[in-house]
Amino acid sequence: MNKKFNLNMGLSFLILLALMASCSSNPDSAGTEYMPDMYRSPAIETYVDYGEIRGRENKEIKTKLSARQTPKYTVPYYGTDGSEVQMMLPNKRKAGVAWRESHGLFGWDLNAESAYDKARLDTVNLLTMTPENAETILKNGEKLYTSMCVHCHGEKGDGNGTMIQSGAYGDMGVVPNYKDLDTLSEGKIYYSIYYGKGYMGAHGSLLNKKEIWTLVHYVRQFQRDGYGKFEDVAEAESAE
Repeated sequence: MNKKFNLNMGLSFLILLALMASCSSNPDSAGTEYMPDMYRSPAIETYVDYGEIRGRENKEIKTKLSARQTPKYTVPYYGTDGSEVQMMLPNKRKAGVAWRESHGLFGWDLNAESAYDKARLDTVNLLTMTPENAETILKNGEKLYTSMCVHCHGEKGDGNGTMIQSGAYGDMGVVPNYKDLDTLSEGKIYYSIYYGKGYMGAHGSLLNKKEIWTLVHYVRQFQRDGYGKFEDVAEAESAE
């Protein structure tokens, strides 16, 4: 009985010592790690500072991100809808190398010359609008326009947004009225949003291709009366 009691006391004392040794005066410390390999993955993980790990510091890689980029021209999986996959493929019309400095497109895939003029040949919006999806597309376009465009282009697309009214951009703050750009092709509008045009910055890193084509539809509302109003057209045809 005494032997068992002494054994239990001894084990309890050892456990108590271990617990005390694992404590730290630093409130942010997790204490001593007895089995780190059990819960810390040895594999590379994104956004982990591998310049300092488990008490070892490597200053050569301390400022480098661990997140790895996908190989160039890699296309993410966008499902099996052929039209949507086609829409999300890399742009065939690319900005020129001058955009690297003028619009900060460092590291982008650029051509020697801008393809903006050739974009006029792209007359079809790759996001097809139908009577079934028109309302959804325009609602989504309104949300994107409100968050990305309205501060400069204005609620009515007249180039009189709050930032322009404030004079924050000075002489640079000249934004065209969409009504004056109604002859632009779908491709030119897309190109301008994606790569930037004039004083407008590139939005290709902020919006995906589907979102930009959605904005192209929304912008057309300011340029063409009745754009996206399939119901009005159907009623007129039935009346005839």
